[in-house]
Amino acid sequence: MDWRRVGLEAGSPSEEAVAVAQMKKLSTEELSHVPSYTVCSYWEAGLGSKLPDSRANAVTTHWCLHSASASLRRGVMEGLLTRCRALPAWATCSPQLSGYVPHRFHHRAPGRGKRLALSRMFQPQNLREDQVLSLEGRSGELTCKSQRLMLQVGLIHPASSGCYHLLPYTVRAMEKLVRVIDQEMQAIGGQKVNMPSLSPAELWRATSRWDSMGKELLKLRDRHGKEYCLGPTHEEAITALIASQQTLSYKQLPLLLYQVTRKFRDEPRPRFGLLRGREFYMKDMYTFDSSPEAARQTYSLVCDAYSSLFDRLGLQCVKVQADVGSIGGTMSHEFQLPVDVGEDRLAVCPSCGFSANMETLDLSQTNCPACQGPLTKTKGIEVGHTFYLGTKYSSIFSAQFTNVHGKPSLAEMGCYGLGVTRILAAVIEALATEDCIRWPSLLAPYQVCLISPKKGSKEEAAAELTGHLYDHITEVVPQLQGEVLLDDRTHLTIGNRLKDANKFGYPFVIIAGKRALDDPAHFEVWCQNTGEVVFLTREGVLELLSQVQVV
Repeated sequence: MDWRRVGLEAGSPSEEAVAVAQMKKLSTEELSHVPSYTVCSYWEAGLGSKLPDSRANAVTTHWCLHSASASLRRGVMEGLLTRCRALPAWATCSPQLSGYVPHRFHHRAPGRGKRLALSRMFQPQNLREDQVLSLEGRSGELTCKSQRLMLQVGLIHPASSGCYHLLPYTVRAMEKLVRVIDQEMQAIGGQKVNMPSLSPAELWRATSRWDSMGKELLKLRDRHGKEYCLGPTHEEAITALIASQQTLSYKQLPLLLYQVTRKFRDEPRPRFGLLRGREFYMKDMYTFDSSPEAARQTYSLVCDAYSSLFDRLGLQCVKVQADVGSIGGTMSHEFQLPVDVGEDRLAVCPSCGFSANMETLDLSQTNCPACQGPLTKTKGIEVGHTFYLGTKYSSIFSAQFTNVHGKPSLAEMGCYGLGVTRILAAVIEALATEDCIRWPSLLAPYQVCLISPKKGSKEEAAAELTGHLYDHITEVVPQLQGEVLLDDRTHLTIGNRLKDANKFGYPFVIIAGKRALDDPAHFEVWCQNTGEVVFLTREGVLELLSQVQVV
């Protein structure tokens, strides 16, 4: 039967009567096959008892969407509401969804009764050394601490050479890092944009970088033969964007535009995990000023923001004189984190504070060019890079503004990069022990890990206290909502779970052990970043955690 023809779409009384008459002849089984938009007349015809429970919700929805008399619609809705209220727990959906409580996303703060449980986390751990080696193939490739630890605890997983899956803990840490970056960039007037990863070849040919970048530039053609590259940086794209704006005035300058996006580089030999890969996240900012003097002021402003960022993360980065490389310009500095695994060789003068990448100096030079004092050699990881570009790009693309005299002038440019995923690996290199990850407090994926007693142990009576403590923390310390994780793997001993927690690097690990049975209960609190272990009451725990800062 064509139910669309006997439905209520036309809305005339005669058609409704025909539909009702025809429906009365159907069995319950036949009724279950009638489309939802025609079953509304069942109710008016007194056939509601034949309608399967699972169709009640669909009837409500479709009845509201199709035309019918207002009085008939009111009667149907009242009947539906009465029927639905009589069903257990409004069970108008599939059995799998009845009683369903929406699961929290990793960034959503759980309320009472919705605790973040470790057993539900996707975290493929490989805590045996031989498992970690098999992930990367040859054992010789595991040449740095951050790579080994991040693979071991399941922060990353190799996808292909130089490319990694970033797993939930790492994504949380990266999102926090991006929030800190946003705060620092926007504090100096930065505006966030997002540019395509695919960049047309003609832009790069205009600056001659299509050829000069060599094989590191990942190139491709579309089905029409048009050439593109996967951008390792966006000087060409942003300058072309600004050049397209014909009404830019000096009153709008300085203009600071930045993004945090994936970048691509065809590394000849990817290594060190996230420290040197083919695909990575970077924050790149591009600035446009009205004069060289104003551009240098902006340059200093951004460098100060970088220093502030690293200070907030607790990283002792050094700003060093650097080469402009393939990006070009007339001035450049790198922000280097001194660690032994670093690939850059640095020269630092303890007397006057001069510092430089050795590639900018004569290799035989042993004295500081500023004060002639002895230079100290060290290694570092480049986590930030700044360039004063002048008019190198704006002159090619005619990126102009109207100056104070009403005449067109070329914009003075700067560009500034931060290696986002590289910073995550670099902080582990700098702060972690050989066996355990340590995070800057602001970047820790979770601030607190609660460990409940083992099932069947003498302390099991304190298990309920652990849950209560979880709820009190998230209610009394609002900034920690979504930051507390409950290790509910009660089939494991407290010792085994504490060992795992140490590896993950939660800033605070709280254990309900033997003293949780005291009156009042005392919890064992491990402050991972200071190495302290203290026993605190519930009130003491809340007071301690109330001081924690998050982003």
